[in-house]
Amino acid sequence: MAASCPLSFSVRRGKPVLVAPAAPTPRELKRLSDIDDQEGLRFQILVIQFYRHVPSMDGRDPARVVTDALARSLVFYYPFAGRLREGDGRKLFVDCTGEGVLFIEADADVELAEFGDSLQPPFPCLEELLFDVDGSSAVLDAPLLLIQVTRLRCGGFIFALRLNHTMADASGVVQLMNAVGELARGAVAPSVLPVWRREIFQGKPAPTGRPSLAHREYDVVPNTNATIIPRDEMDHRSFFFGPRELAALRRRLPPNLRRATSTFELLAACIWRARTLALQPTNPDEEYRIICVVGARGHQGFDLPAGYYGNAIAFPAAVATARELCLQPLAYAVETVKKTKSDFSLDYLLSVADLMVAKGRPHFTVVRTFVVSDVTRAGFPDVDFGWGKAVYGGLAKGDVAAIPGVSSFFIPFVNASGEKGIVVPVCLPAAAMERFSGEIERLVGDEIREEQPKPASTPSAL
Repeated sequence: MAASCPLSFSVRRGKPVLVAPAAPTPRELKRLSDIDDQEGLRFQILVIQFYRHVPSMDGRDPARVVTDALARSLVFYYPFAGRLREGDGRKLFVDCTGEGVLFIEADADVELAEFGDSLQPPFPCLEELLFDVDGSSAVLDAPLLLIQVTRLRCGGFIFALRLNHTMADASGVVQLMNAVGELARGAVAPSVLPVWRREIFQGKPAPTGRPSLAHREYDVVPNTNATIIPRDEMDHRSFFFGPRELAALRRRLPPNLRRATSTFELLAACIWRARTLALQPTNPDEEYRIICVVGARGHQGFDLPAGYYGNAIAFPAAVATARELCLQPLAYAVETVKKTKSDFSLDYLLSVADLMVAKGRPHFTVVRTFVVSDVTRAGFPDVDFGWGKAVYGGLAKGDVAAIPGVSSFFIPFVNASGEKGIVVPVCLPAAAMERFSGEIERLVGDEIREEQPKPASTPSAL
């Protein structure tokens, strides 16, 4: 488990610059889809990638390599060089101005080894590794991408990216990053050409566009017991689930569920239940939700064009009372999650698009809600700018700034022993975090290991 750490270092940053497309691009307005521009996606995604020193790349500056490849990639992905505008009905458009994306190059007086053997959120000095340029973080009328490349003393580097989520989901972000990586390694064009086609998820106007299905994720729920907790009261830790931990959880299910339950369903149900227990609900009849972010790519019934990089996700919600979650065995939560995931379909996603048009693009409910997104197959660690795969690649934080403590991600991870598994960043109030940690330990017995870093030559980061 990762907790706060004493590692600190200084970062010397250059002046932020705009990187524009390397060749002329169309000047046009492009509509986002009615999935893209919902309120719940109007925030920034933070991604961080750590790369080792590679002797064969000596003499090549990663900041220069990335900026050159980025400028050439923006010729293909030119909407990212524009700015978002809002029209009637809160509809979002990209004004393809070609102004460019923000880029910062920096140097840090730290070596990769000093971060310890377990690179996982929360990362030390993140605000220095992805600097928030004044005026750049707004959703509208601001750069859609911010990238910082920080050279390390050892010859490695850190690539950090902030992206306006309305433009792309995790798979779309990786598609863009892979394009930059391919061009950085000498390609003249990306192997997967980008496809806009946002009209695929265009909602119908009322009255014909009334949602055809129920969407509990958009219920209006009053915050009766102040269950939304301020960020500064949160404890941030990461929990590792390897093969032994997952096997121990699976053994808690009845035989008919063990083989029929995916790793995502098992882990999501476990964390939802443990988190609810840790929050100690005062009203056993109040409803608690888990929102499972489900993607259309590779899902049966969808035929998205190759290269589509827009948001192709939905937020179906499983709902249970505190009494049901806390008193029933883990199998109850698993079956509830399984049922909710099975509701996802093309019709479901199109019904969400209709709901956005009909109801003014609302935010999914965050009251007594836990949101979980599985990015284990998104491909972040595989992005290669010429220095090989990332030591760590993925989401930089375990939550979303607009809704602290509500969301988490399943991130692929290799621990200090070389064991592959999933790391789950969790944010909870300090007392609740101790109860959550205890419940996880109880569920998996003594096979759970709190991921502590091995001693390094200097204080470890985790």
